[in-house]
Amino acid sequence: MKKKIVALVCMAAFTCALLAGCGSGAADTADTAAETTEETADAAEEADSADETEAVSDQEAADNVAALIDAIYVQQRTDETDAQCAAAKEAWDTLTDAQKELVAGENADPDYFGRDTGDASLDDPRNQDEIGENELLVVSFGTSFNDSRVEDIKAIEDALQEAYPDWSVRRAFTAQIIINHVQARDGEAIDNMEQALERAVANGVQNLIIQPTHLMHGAEYDELVEAVEAYQDQFTSVAVAEPLLGEVGSDATVINEDKQAVAEALTAEAVAGAGYDSAEAAAEDGTAFVFLGHGTSHTANVSYSQMQTQMTELGYDNVFIGTVEGEPEGTDCESIISAVAEAGYTKVVLRPLMVVAGDHANNDMAGEDADSWLSMFNASGSFESVDAQIEGLGRIEAIQDLYVAHTAAAMSE
Repeated sequence: MKKKIVALVCMAAFTCALLAGCGSGAADTADTAAETTEETADAAEEADSADETEAVSDQEAADNVAALIDAIYVQQRTDETDAQCAAAKEAWDTLTDAQKELVAGENADPDYFGRDTGDASLDDPRNQDEIGENELLVVSFGTSFNDSRVEDIKAIEDALQEAYPDWSVRRAFTAQIIINHVQARDGEAIDNMEQALERAVANGVQNLIIQPTHLMHGAEYDELVEAVEAYQDQFTSVAVAEPLLGEVGSDATVINEDKQAVAEALTAEAVAGAGYDSAEAAAEDGTAFVFLGHGTSHTANVSYSQMQTQMTELGYDNVFIGTVEGEPEGTDCESIISAVAEAGYTKVVLRPLMVVAGDHANNDMAGEDADSWLSMFNASGSFESVDAQIEGLGRIEAIQDLYVAHTAAAMSE
């Protein structure tokens, strides 16, 4: 449309020039042409203004959604949370595809609602009432990746329900940010810790077992224990089971049966997924495995160093433990790249040392951005190939069995 307007302006100007050459007899015609030129220019300005107005309107619509997303990207649930989640989704659904691409806020982006993470209907929020006297509350940090929530978290819950049919298995997430995300996007309501404990009290639960799916005795575990203590006198008996790696220990040399079981199960899955019969066979082929944990400044971060010790004790010299946060020291990406390269391995397989293959596994480990571990390993130029296995610990049967054993120990108390 703009090209046509410009062409009309040029034609009108050319006509004026011709008429001027014809003498005063063409004055009226020249005036008319000049008026036409002015009108055409005005039309062009109006068209540009309309385009600018439309662009502003698109951005305003996108900014509104971004603000609504940022409002629910919080760790505190309030009386307005349900309505805010619904409003954010409703506003997103009214955007055009072009407007959705403009969504950007402090934490908001087009992927918040737009990314396909699987079918949420395959999940079970386990927020049913009619619990009975015996409840087994499975507490996870949580994930907004639907497939991982089903294959990792739900898989653990299902294994526990099968092992203890006389107990009602229920779910709680500790990350309200994730609870809000799943609720807003998929309409799935998951209890936070307070809601789950209030539900247990309201249902007359007498015996409560808490089974964390957390990896270690870190900050999340501490907060969980604190929340349970506030409800201690509401039940006849309460017990909190061990997280996956068991007791922390005093230093990097301290390992235990839990860490050994996790090391063996994770390595076996990674080795098989890479097409090898054993870790030794992979090493002979020049392949190293990098297991990526989250990392933490909590004193429990020694657990990652203990896992490295455990791998060495098992003879898995081609296994390296890294963390997204680079804590403890020496587990950051650059350090692990150097360690793997110096050891002489030319092929690398990345896999999460995390219960769920969620945001960290999909983005920090295997994402397309330049700062992902996959990108940084490739950019180093030190390796022939770098592959990623995006699978959480929770889907491994041996890991599920370990949670079942931890629950049994808590019940025996």
